[in-house]
Amino acid sequence: MSLLAVAALAKSFAERRLLAIESLSLSAGERYVLTGENGSGKSTLLRILAGIEAPDSGDGCYAGRRFDWRPYPDWLRREVIYVHQQPYLFHTSVSENIAYGLRARGVDTGERERLVAAAIAWARLQHLLLTPPQKLSGGERQRVALARAWVLAPKVLLLDEPTANLDSESRRQTIDLLHGFCGARTTAVIACHDRDVIALPNMRRLHLLDGGIRMTGGPAP
Repeated sequence: MSLLAVAALAKSFAERRLLAIESLSLSAGERYVLTGENGSGKSTLLRILAGIEAPDSGDGCYAGRRFDWRPYPDWLRREVIYVHQQPYLFHTSVSENIAYGLRARGVDTGERERLVAAAIAWARLQHLLLTPPQKLSGGERQRVALARAWVLAPKVLLLDEPTANLDSESRRQTIDLLHGFCGARTTAVIACHDRDVIALPNMRRLHLLDGGIRMTGGPAP
């Protein structure tokens, strides 16, 4: 069943056509890896799907409900979460960073504390609770960002190069979390070149070439 679909999606920069996607349909509960050369538009596509930037033109539909890109609807922002390659963390605490989205949604204190504790345990961050966020390593920051997304239970998760520039142990930990995050409750699109991510079970492949989605299917051999 299609959860998020776009059609006739176009985006240009400085008269260069970056994206020209005839159609793209993401099914509920599926996991996708988005590949393509550097500069092919992977990050731009994720940012458009997340409502961070708008396409020049194109139609969008979520769970059978059409929506406009300008402005991107607030109800859809609650369903779709984007995690940047270099996630920004507030200079407060690990717990407060994870609680940020819950606080913005008005979740009461008791429930917020329960959910944050569950996210900390899920991402195995207990030993970092007293570490200032600005002193976390790249892998630790990525795990905090994943916990901040996980606690919101998004229907669609968009990840931009989540394992880039991480050491081998941080990569392994991040991939383990991705495997646990991407399941029946969440449709995930992961832009990356990491073959270990591409090889995760049940991963479907989307390939950006010349502005369009040219290939779908299983991971490359």
